[in-house]
Amino acid sequence: MKSRLRTLLGDAVKACVSQDLLEIEAVPLIEIDITKDAAFGDYASNIAMVLASRVKGKLPPRKVAEVIRDHIRDNDGVLERVDIAGPGFMNFFIREGVWSTLLSEVDNLGDCYGSSDYGEGKKIHIEFVSANPTGPLHIGHARGAVVGDVIANIQEAAGFSVFREYYINDAGNQMNNLGKSVLYRYLEFLGDDVEFPESCYQGDYIKEIAREIIDKHGGIYRSKDQEKALRIFTDYAAGAILDGIKEDLKAFGVVFDNYFSERNLYKDDRVATLIKELEEKHVVYSDGETLWFRTTDFGDEKDRVVVRRNGEPTYFAADIAYHNDKYIRGFDAIIDIWGADHHGYIPRMSACVEALGHEKNSLKIVLIQLVSLLRDGILIPMSTRAGEFVTLKEVVDEVGKDAARYNFLMRRSDSHLDFDLELAKKQSNENPVYYVQYAHARICSIVRNAEEKGYTIPLYDEVDLRFLKLPEEVNLIKAIIRFPEVVEGAAIALEPHRLTFYLNDLAALFHSYYNKHRVLSDEESLSKARLFLIKTILTVVRNALRLLGVSAPERM
Repeated sequence: MKSRLRTLLGDAVKACVSQDLLEIEAVPLIEIDITKDAAFGDYASNIAMVLASRVKGKLPPRKVAEVIRDHIRDNDGVLERVDIAGPGFMNFFIREGVWSTLLSEVDNLGDCYGSSDYGEGKKIHIEFVSANPTGPLHIGHARGAVVGDVIANIQEAAGFSVFREYYINDAGNQMNNLGKSVLYRYLEFLGDDVEFPESCYQGDYIKEIAREIIDKHGGIYRSKDQEKALRIFTDYAAGAILDGIKEDLKAFGVVFDNYFSERNLYKDDRVATLIKELEEKHVVYSDGETLWFRTTDFGDEKDRVVVRRNGEPTYFAADIAYHNDKYIRGFDAIIDIWGADHHGYIPRMSACVEALGHEKNSLKIVLIQLVSLLRDGILIPMSTRAGEFVTLKEVVDEVGKDAARYNFLMRRSDSHLDFDLELAKKQSNENPVYYVQYAHARICSIVRNAEEKGYTIPLYDEVDLRFLKLPEEVNLIKAIIRFPEVVEGAAIALEPHRLTFYLNDLAALFHSYYNKHRVLSDEESLSKARLFLIKTILTVVRNALRLLGVSAPERM
């Protein structure tokens, strides 16, 4: 419905322009929003207020809205009326009979309902998780993993071509610390008197890797040159940890198209070569000791170091080279999923994208706020430095993949999240994922019962939807019809939580309806209409859960 209204409004604005009623150069992006209060119609748009500032003569927004309304040509009879409210909002009331006719799309499209061609096949690169391979993934990484994965899913549903990538931060000092940590534990287990530094990684996983090396190779590295041993231990530990990360992500339903190693940026001097090119373009300059990126020329608050005075490139230099590589590979847009502590890094990365010759808005950053892990409302203390943290694997093993994924998506990604392990395991309406999955299972049970009684689940052309006239039924139909709009909106805004919010509302509408009204009755036409209605709900719930990477059980 949104796209239909957008077309009607766009055509109306163009008609006004052609008649010199509105003097603008081009029709701007038309936003259509679902209204929260039925008194203001089904949809609303601020297009008149957007245009008012661009129209010659500075017409008041309400006058612009009136002019546009008078030129809407609703040939399909979709609209009951268009009201103008407040400073110039256009409120659209959809004719009641229109809603049920749109259910034909649900029936025809089935598993594809909710998808669109909005993205027009544009290539999108999504980088997420990208945790250093210095330890197993913890719950903070888990939230970023599921947010990135679902953003990728909804981007694909919205018609984009999506490529998922994990950037392996396997260069730099943290990797040396990893190698030292395992080497020191290795020597310690072999009986050497070793002082284990606080700067090294403290977790038990370090001990497990050290024991694994002893089991495979014994004490052969004990007498080896420590610098050579350190390289061996660093590579071995990074490989072992990365393998574990991949296994944990797969169990969590997250699979990448590619794992990109930071080391590859240095193997053929790609970082140094790019920095040299940027110097020649005067984007990078030297103060005699250090190389700086002119990020202030592109809106950053200060210039940033790319090569230190000792000749070592900074992390920022590697990030510039990595993002340049993404564009070289032909991606139209880039989405990065970062921890909220990287907020201050956004301006410099936006600056580098623009300096590389690309549109600044072709890079989108999604920030992931922290997760507090609770058990029955009591905070579980964690410290990654001390190696005391709850891993992704532990959470998935305890509450299951479905509950873990769904609960991580129950809040905006940039807001703090409390994750209660006990609540996530409850089989009751208190648990959001159970509540939604139970709606799916309950409908499957109704369908089985109907088939046992001789009903064939009807197609759209086989039912009279005029029987669906209860307020609860009309609200359910409206919710079903809005599903594609929710998916497209979530894709555009990069907000996967919109899907969980939508599913919770849809499940609540269904459970309330089911508790008040029987689907199967003595009146065959009514029963068939209601069976068709719940079939469309089933399709929507199943499709939405698939986008979330959550199963849709038929029995619970």
